[in-house]
Amino acid sequence: MVYRLLNQIHTLLIKNKQTIAIAESCTGGLLSNLLTKLSGSSQYFILGVVAYSNNAKKKVLNVPSSLITTRGAVSKEVASSMAERIRKVAHTDIGMGITGIAGPSKGSPQKPVGTVFIALESKKKKICKKFRFKGTRLCIRKKAALKSLELLKEILIK
Repeated sequence: MVYRLLNQIHTLLIKNKQTIAIAESCTGGLLSNLLTKLSGSSQYFILGVVAYSNNAKKKVLNVPSSLITTRGAVSKEVASSMAERIRKVAHTDIGMGITGIAGPSKGSPQKPVGTVFIALESKKKKICKKFRFKGTRLCIRKKAALKSLELLKEILIK
């Protein structure tokens, strides 16, 4: 299933002559790894950044400190900012930001383990969705990466 989805995305990005950059946090590079599995991915995959710490989000991606302080690193606003800023840094058609809590610790009642925000930004569209994944740390990371691919495909076919 994943390889079929990757092939579809690969074909769409090349056909549409679009480029992408990824800013990942909780997925730890898993999405970038998936998007570069196919030969020829260098035609569209420009940059992947794992901004795991809040400090990296601020210094590397230039996510405003105030946003992280007021909304939290795991928030719609931070995911959207990550997508916007990675797209600008890499000069790509599409930017994607992923932030969440993979666990097994550090969740809260407001943001339990499994809470993930995935944001995509293109010149024409901006989306950010919240998900609650269940399972182990690895399972949550894999589900977040797969859902990111599904959202990417959606934005590419519209």
